[in-house]
Amino acid sequence: MIIAQRILTINEPSGDTEVHIRLFRPEDDNGMWICRYEIDWPGQKRSYFAGGVDAFQALILALQMIGAELYMSEYHKTGSLGWFERYRGYGFPVGGPLRDLLIGDDRNL
Repeated sequence: MIIAQRILTINEPSGDTEVHIRLFRPEDDNGMWICRYEIDWPGQKRSYFAGGVDAFQALILALQMIGAELYMSEYHKTGSLGWFERYRGYGFPVGGPLRDLLIGDDRNL
């Protein structure tokens, strides 16, 4: 079951492309909690999950994994990825080692 969705935009000279992000409800998977997510990159849907000892940990780690994937993407590196206003961030947290990559309002997360 999808519990949250967000749409980012890739701005390129050929036009804008939407990037849909979906976060699913954490679920018990034989004693380990997992939280699935999907990112619809152009030409490729990425489906993955984060695992934790409880639903909260799985959810937090999934959000951080989404943030890491966004900030490590070529679209971020080229400055073409945006949410609302370009260079304001994407609204996802990241783990400690990636915090220096944060832009805009994401620095406050």
